[in-house]
Amino acid sequence: MLYSTLLALLQAATGVLAANSWIAPGAVWYDTDGKKIDAHGGGIVKRGDTFYWVGQSASNSETPMMYSSTDLLNWKNLGQQASGVTGLWRPKIAKPNGSFWLYGQQDRYVLSLKSTDQAGNYKTVNKVHLPPSDYSYSDTGMFYDEASTTWYLLTSADHNTVQINKINSDGTVGARSSVLTGGAYEAPGLFFANGLYFLIVSGKTGWRANPNKVFTSTSLSGPWTGGSDIAPAAQNTYGSQNTFELTVQGSKQTTYIYMGDAWDSKGSTGSNYVWLPMAVDAGKKSVTLQYHAMWKVDVNTGEVSYPSGSKRYAAEEAVVRKRDGVGKGAGNKLRTGDEITFHNVTGTGALQWLAFHYTVNNPEAGQAYITINDEVYPTNLSDHNSRAGYHSQVPVQLVLDPGHVNTVRIGATGSSGKFCHLV
Repeated sequence: MLYSTLLALLQAATGVLAANSWIAPGAVWYDTDGKKIDAHGGGIVKRGDTFYWVGQSASNSETPMMYSSTDLLNWKNLGQQASGVTGLWRPKIAKPNGSFWLYGQQDRYVLSLKSTDQAGNYKTVNKVHLPPSDYSYSDTGMFYDEASTTWYLLTSADHNTVQINKINSDGTVGARSSVLTGGAYEAPGLFFANGLYFLIVSGKTGWRANPNKVFTSTSLSGPWTGGSDIAPAAQNTYGSQNTFELTVQGSKQTTYIYMGDAWDSKGSTGSNYVWLPMAVDAGKKSVTLQYHAMWKVDVNTGEVSYPSGSKRYAAEEAVVRKRDGVGKGAGNKLRTGDEITFHNVTGTGALQWLAFHYTVNNPEAGQAYITINDEVYPTNLSDHNSRAGYHSQVPVQLVLDPGHVNTVRIGATGSSGKFCHLV
């Protein structure tokens, strides 16, 4: 039997299709065509006023996909980047010369592709093991060092060596600059702040999240020291794995962004993204992810902001249907088969944000579900947000009918003894 604490608030923050207003870690992220963004294990470069995000397509055999944005919120799908190329994991963008390059892992080799354009028409150039010892590897990272105007390829070798290699001016993978050893690490990402290089890595736990760690050095040649967690250990990096660190240099401040993937159990289309601002302390040589259910960064000023006011729907005013009767605001307990119904919820007729406030003590064994208006089948909130049940505020984007006419029903399912706390 599943017991649950009743939902306290249902919060609506309006937005419209093709105009995302917030970054919501773990939530399904839609592009400007209203389709789910499909760019996993990716990285971002900025050219002019435009950011370009490339990643692997989970829906199309890990072919590289690219998106563009001017605000880091709304992304236009620029399509597949390399005809016939599949199985390319964690692709990253670089520009070591006059051409544009993609690098990624294919069959434990470094596959490099080149194009004369930023987007599209990438052709295979080379497929090699890593120098200097012909290492095979798993994950790809990328870093541009402004001090030396040099691009570096980051890799996690199969023999538990995270390696940093210079990319030569002709696009070939060059000499090894440094290594991180002493642990089973993968998914490397690198950024520079306040005189230090920060190297973030994940443990090797398959598709399951783990506490990602940070190491530091005053030089790209190492040595790398540290190994502290970037988030509370119990949070397992908020259910994500590192893929890239993005620096936004604004007129008022510089913001460092952690880009992580919230993989599902197979790394498939059910995977989402966890992007968060990072607090960087060079003195303590630490990085701390700043978790917010919804946030955004002004790409011009670099300032981070969060939602303020929005319409709230209190559980005390909702109708509770128990298996043994119907009440209003009754009991603050839901069991399997119970439902709470909010009436007269305001909709826009387009995608809008709704934030459900709840947690579960074992999200894999118990979950909350929602039913909108006359829908026949309920939907697990975890299908809309991979953070569902792990954090007290769970934002999702849904389409409600325009006006104060919508009904939202919330229930709980799970195995005996598993609790869902809707707070």
